[in-house]
Amino acid sequence: MSQIIHTLDNGLIKPYEANITVPDWMLSGMERVMQYYVDKNLRLDTQSADIMPAPIAGKKYMLYAHVPFCHTLCSYCTFHRFLFNEDKARAYFIALRKEMEMVKALGYDFESMYIGGGTTTVLEDELVKTIEHARTLFPSIKEVSCESDPVHLDSPGFKDLKGLVDRMSIGVQSFDDGILKMTDRLEKFGTGQQTFDKIMAAKELFPIINVDLIFGFRGQTEAVIQHDLDMAKRLDPRQITTYPLMITHQTRKSVKGKLAAPQGEMADQYRQILNNLNGQYNQLTAWAFGKANNEGFDEYVIDYDEYLGVGSGSFSFLNDTLHVNTFSLRKYQERIAAGKMGVEQQKLYTKKDVMQYRFLLGMFSGRLSRKYFRETFGVNLDTSLFKEMTSMKLIGAIKNDPSDPDNLIVTDNGKMMGLLMMKEFYSGMDNVRAQLRKPLQQQDM
Repeated sequence: MSQIIHTLDNGLIKPYEANITVPDWMLSGMERVMQYYVDKNLRLDTQSADIMPAPIAGKKYMLYAHVPFCHTLCSYCTFHRFLFNEDKARAYFIALRKEMEMVKALGYDFESMYIGGGTTTVLEDELVKTIEHARTLFPSIKEVSCESDPVHLDSPGFKDLKGLVDRMSIGVQSFDDGILKMTDRLEKFGTGQQTFDKIMAAKELFPIINVDLIFGFRGQTEAVIQHDLDMAKRLDPRQITTYPLMITHQTRKSVKGKLAAPQGEMADQYRQILNNLNGQYNQLTAWAFGKANNEGFDEYVIDYDEYLGVGSGSFSFLNDTLHVNTFSLRKYQERIAAGKMGVEQQKLYTKKDVMQYRFLLGMFSGRLSRKYFRETFGVNLDTSLFKEMTSMKLIGAIKNDPSDPDNLIVTDNGKMMGLLMMKEFYSGMDNVRAQLRKPLQQQDM
């Protein structure tokens, strides 16, 4: 449960009390609706592509770089990754930097760079070279975000990232040794206390440390979640992210039956998270919390309508079109060696599809704005997305801001809905990744 917060002047802050009143049947219904739209819009009916489009003057872009290697593969993860092989990984980083040069030749510059995986820190020296090269190619980059697992936090080369990475996101998942054992992370990454100690030592290296936690595991009682939150708050990182466990078509058998908690527990767990973190942290999105409101975070799609991905298995969204890079390491190397970019598929979305996607992001981020839709799409949000707006108003998920008619307030019910909607969207993206990986042969890995 939430506790009274004492301020520096010993004043008292009233604990946050999340007002989530949406019944379970309505949450289940929202999941089914989202599954319908995800299956409809994330079908792999793509066309072939060889090159990214040129940038459009006046638009701001984010650069995503994917590092698809891990020393161990977690059973519940469907991100694009392969077992680490040093020779392949070093060759991959070289190709990644060459693809960045091709992006530069198209005329792109970027305000931000996000490096994801996989485990981005499998070869810190190559990662250092890649970030330095990106900052040289794209001088407008103001911030670099990166991910790591707990193993690499005390490796000799990890400190070389100081001054290059502005935000380091660490995949903790849980500080509870029982959860870590159940998810095969205890032997791989150490105990919760060992992870805590490593993060505490690494805090001085980066301006922003983000601690990733996951809720929705079987056996993750209120006491276990409270322990996770208390440990995270003791670390006092700039950011804490609390993801719901994602269940995809590919992981449904292994995760839903063995690892996932019953669906009905999610609202109670989320209420506990809101009560604990709001007040000490600002809520950045439905599941991200930060000490400041103007910092980057994992869901970069919130801050950037347009982003370009480099590396095997990366996605780009440019000019209402989804671009998909090859998921084959072999093909990726061959394409780069031949002077081609990694992209091989594209799919154009309709204006209505994109508006529904932006509505989802607005609900998830708590930044739903009539002005944004008017200026971006030239439409009236209330009439162009009448069904979506009406349904969210009826369940008390959104309400008008009395101080700004263009702004909509996303309530706690709305945060719960935004969390479920984004969870289903990400699960759908994971299904796409799994389908693209399915035809890969041994020679592709």
